Amino acid sequence: MREQNDTGSSHENNVDELDSGVTFEVVEGDVEGGRSVRRRGVYLLPNLLTTAALFCGFYAVVASMNGSFEEACVAMFVAMFLDGLDGRVARLTNTQSAFGAEYDSLSDLVAFGVAPALVVYAWSLSAIGKVGWMISFIYVACAALRLARYNTQVDASDSRYFTGLPSPTAAAVVASLVWVGFDRGFMGPDYAILVAGMTLLIGLSMVSNVSYTSFKEVDFKGRVPFVAILFVVMMFAVVFVDPPITLFIASFGYMLCGPIVSFWKRLAG
Repeated sequence: MREQNDTGSSHENNVDELDSGVTFEVVEGDVEGGRSVRRRGVYLLPNLLTTAALFCGFYAVVASMNGSFEEACVAMFVAMFLDGLDGRVARLTNTQSAFGAEYDSLSDLVAFGVAPALVVYAWSLSAIGKVGWMISFIYVACAALRLARYNTQVDASDSRYFTGLPSPTAAAVVASLVWVGFDRGFMGPDYAILVAGMTLLIGLSMVSNVSYTSFKEVDFKGRVPFVAILFVVMMFAVVFVDPPITLFIASFGYMLCGPIVSFWKRLAG
């Protein structure tokens, strides 16, 4: 009987080991009290926001395939809002993790790399054939390279600045460009050459060495003068008067600020 019990126990252990091998699980290393510990599972809230941003990027692609370019552009802007929110929520709730950082990068590649490239291709660049999809691919590749470079330099770089145009801002320029054109009734294929040049310039800006202010030093938990709240209200009002053109001016202006400031510093130096 004891041999049967030992055998049964051994069989159960093997089953447990087999089950653990096929279970969908994440185990991450962490440091607690100066000791290295291993934790199972992932944090829900920040990864939920990242998933929502990923969904918005995917929805933008589907909407553009159906000709709903306004919905596609709005979805990309919602993805940008969620992308900015998930990292801050993770820091405020102390739920940062290596898994969350990697998942966020993959979500960014879809929402701010693949989605803008396919939306602008469907709206305009498809009219110039192979050149159009080649430029769309260059944009996606630049977004991937930008994210890979950021991940490898995040610990060594100055947190006050980004090296190269951030991929969410690049996506904002592309999305607002398509949104303005669609909202004003412009036919994308008629402006395919101009749009191709813009898309290529935006993509190359992501992999440039131009520095852009990150605004990470802004303290959202501290007190501010009352007039700052009025300024925020005015900003919302201006955006909602004409969202496409306002967002295009803001994102394109930020894109130009980097090269202008760098050029001015070289002249002054």
